[in-house]
Amino acid sequence: MLPPTPTPLLPRALRYLLAHRLVLLRLTLWSLLEAGQTFLLGYALARALDEGFLAGRVGVGMGWLGVAGGGVLVGAVGTGRVYRGVADLVEPLRDRLVTGVVRRGVRDGERGAISGLTQQVEIARDTFAGLVMVSRSFVFTSAGALVGLFSLAPALLVIVVPPLAAGVALFVVTLRPLARRQEAYLAADEALAAHLGVVAPGLRDIAAAGAEEETGRDTARLIDAEFRAARALARWSVTRVAALAIGGQLPVVLLLLTAPWLLAHDVTPGALLGAFAYVTQSLLPALNALVHGLGTSGSRLTVVLRRLTRNTGALPAQDPAPHGPRGVGLTLTGLTFAYGPASTPVVDGLTLSLPPGAHLTVVGPSGIGKSTLAGLVAATLTPTGGEVRIGGRPAPDARADRVLIPQEAYVFSGTLAENLTHLRADPVAETELWAGAEAVGSAELMKTLGGPHATLDPAALSAGERQLIALTRAYLSPAPLAVLDEATSHLDPAAEERAERAFAARPNGTLIVVAHRIASARRAGLVLVMDGPNTACGTHAELLESSPLYRDLVGRWEAR
Repeated sequence: MLPPTPTPLLPRALRYLLAHRLVLLRLTLWSLLEAGQTFLLGYALARALDEGFLAGRVGVGMGWLGVAGGGVLVGAVGTGRVYRGVADLVEPLRDRLVTGVVRRGVRDGERGAISGLTQQVEIARDTFAGLVMVSRSFVFTSAGALVGLFSLAPALLVIVVPPLAAGVALFVVTLRPLARRQEAYLAADEALAAHLGVVAPGLRDIAAAGAEEETGRDTARLIDAEFRAARALARWSVTRVAALAIGGQLPVVLLLLTAPWLLAHDVTPGALLGAFAYVTQSLLPALNALVHGLGTSGSRLTVVLRRLTRNTGALPAQDPAPHGPRGVGLTLTGLTFAYGPASTPVVDGLTLSLPPGAHLTVVGPSGIGKSTLAGLVAATLTPTGGEVRIGGRPAPDARADRVLIPQEAYVFSGTLAENLTHLRADPVAETELWAGAEAVGSAELMKTLGGPHATLDPAALSAGERQLIALTRAYLSPAPLAVLDEATSHLDPAAEERAERAFAARPNGTLIVVAHRIASARRAGLVLVMDGPNTACGTHAELLESSPLYRDLVGRWEAR
């Protein structure tokens, strides 16, 4: 089932701000002190020059500089109060997000709540606080500077205000298109990461199936999509530079060019110097913070809040959606696959339906097509007939919903943490890495290797160690459907059982295991016996009664 259209964030954000209007009022009052500091910066400097130093009255000049220094102290008091006000505005948001994440985790038992609680909520809180600070700072700093310019000489406003307004207008007009392109780039990057997360572990199967060309085309298509998104983002990012140049740097140039004219029309040297101070020390830094804050952090906050509040009606009074496994089912309809036009189908007309949370073990003699079936489910192979649907979507469109762990696990050079989080688009807390390793049974290996930040040499790892790392990586991935294609073949029975039980216990996580031992079939809720036209599916007990091949396989396994 496709995810529902998310409720727009803007109305919910406005309702949230309206509910905290008293906090906003306090923020406004304390921000006025900062505006006063900005005003005194240029005004006192102008008076110190005109009425003090240029008039030969050093004491008066020093006095006005002292007034400017006092303004800094008063502004510091206001800044301290502002931080308290921002905390009063931001912490309720964090508390509501945490409440929603915890409520969902407790109610639904979703392990993804750990990521939402430890990472995404903190990102939302910190980013929201930063946006409040830069937006508030720009408004009150600009107000203080513009009032100061008017008090020094109204003619200065004619020079400074038009380019400042043009720069802000340019930024505001391009903010939404820029945000959309940032989100498009993030989506393209995540799609490519999810695709590579499936392809990289399955390179051996891709080569064996002769699917290199098709896989290469799919990968190239996703790389091209990310490149186009990155190029579009880069083009629109130029508007930030233009906005800063027009709004913050052009006024300085205009003040320099018009200085003779201003001085000839009753603008004093002190007022001119004060104007330079207002532009370079107040307006330009405030505009720079606004452009980079809203342009980058604003989109980041939007993405995180949409993920946390997906399927909810308020920000964020209801349950945020987790970043973790979602329940998806698997449907195979008339699935057929042959390795060549004249070849006998390895999988022939297979129809099977698994509900979300199912645990299926696939058994059969060597060469019967078990790994081929795994490749078809993982979309590393394309059916010659029928279709595979995951969560109601065709398998190629549901790449982020499943992860394949092959027999020959892939580990790349880099840190252990980089290997374990390869399938995750968001940051992963170290505590979650340890929790995942403990669940799968790789915690002792992680300790032996030196912890998550240890650098790996893949050639120095045993096959079993590589499998444990790959299993932990898949366990930590957001994919709800896990396909283990003899992924525990190099582990002892106890380690194999622990890993399979960990995957089976993932909330709403669907598990398919291509069995290496009969114990895997005994643990599964359903067993698929691949036997050509006699393929059968049922429980362990049912198949012992109905499938001669299964009885034979069980007997051979138990005789080992």
